[in-house]
Amino acid sequence: MNLPNKITVCRICLIPIFIFFYLATFIPYGKLVATIIFAIACLTDFLDGHIARKRGLVTDLGKFLDPIADKVVVMSGFILLIASPITANGGQGLAEPAIFPSYVGIVAVIIILAREFIVSAFRQVAATKNIVLAADIYGKVKTVFQFITLIYYFLYAFIVEEFYYAIDGTANTVISIVGYVFLAITVIMTIVSGWKYIANNKQVLKDAK
Repeated sequence: MNLPNKITVCRICLIPIFIFFYLATFIPYGKLVATIIFAIACLTDFLDGHIARKRGLVTDLGKFLDPIADKVVVMSGFILLIASPITANGGQGLAEPAIFPSYVGIVAVIIILAREFIVSAFRQVAATKNIVLAADIYGKVKTVFQFITLIYYFLYAFIVEEFYYAIDGTANTVISIVGYVFLAITVIMTIVSGWKYIANNKQVLKDAK
């Protein structure tokens, strides 16, 4: 197993660790630790790809593991943010998820999942026709915004849990609006990247004559 693949495996191994710290309310500043670990996991996505391309270490194993690692990291992050309630100042307030109302996060996750299933099925059809589909800039931008949005909400969850009353009021409203903006851009880029990926490779769906 080469270095890029080892880094990808490390990213997968970091998933249960940031989940544990996010959920472990008995650990002081657990959500901050979870945020840092999650950010490291995100950074490894760019690191393994860069090393693989620069050193010519692109392998079939890497092509298999890397997208799986990315999807599991992203979906784990979103599920935590919409399913796990946080409370102001460690339990003195109403328990709500970081992405609130939760249906906003649920809709975002459904769209992201739908895009990934559609693109994965599209790639399978391409593979049966021996067509190689290269990643495009839209997919990379989509991934960047997914990571930025998730890290932002992880930090927001930490701030609410530890310092809610310090930001209660206008500051909290502004922080929430910024989060909605990031989430909206992420959803838009998810839709656009999926549409562009299929539109730019529409020959895959044409039947041979």
